[in-house]
Amino acid sequence: MNLLNIKFVTIIILLLLNISIPVAKHPLHVSTTEVNFNAKDKTLEVTCKIFTDDFEDILSKNYKQKTDLSKPALKSTMDNLVKKYLLSHLKITVDQKNATLNYIGFEIDHEVTNIYMEIENIKTVKKVDVDNRILYDLFDDQISINHVIKGADRKSGKLLYPDTKFSASF
Repeated sequence: MNLLNIKFVTIIILLLLNISIPVAKHPLHVSTTEVNFNAKDKTLEVTCKIFTDDFEDILSKNYKQKTDLSKPALKSTMDNLVKKYLLSHLKITVDQKNATLNYIGFEIDHEVTNIYMEIENIKTVKKVDVDNRILYDLFDDQISINHVIKGADRKSGKLLYPDTKFSASF
């Protein structure tokens, strides 16, 4: 076998190996939710961070339409889908009272989508309960990291699928 044939066979083998080995998008299925008490504005500021590729996958799956969170022409449509999904997969209770999440919007930050919401008219906080089902309808190895912050006091917890409930008392 001459040198040219060896190079050709080597390239073909490498290409075949590369095609047959699936490449994972990312090894972890994780999202974070932060609930921050803003005493001055009397609100709870809620931020969710979700890998954009996973989030687009679940939005497409649940709502049976093409999603592209980074496309400016689709911003209004994507806002509606993001709002619908988050409001159905995240519930917050403040001092044993169901709270109403107000959707503010989302933005893309590299590979992550940040979603912003708030709960108004919160004068004080003693206990926050979070029922977080984000991406639980896509992955059975989903991890949800939850943070609840009141002033300098931060309570954090990790939920592993199928657990959905996190509580923080102050």
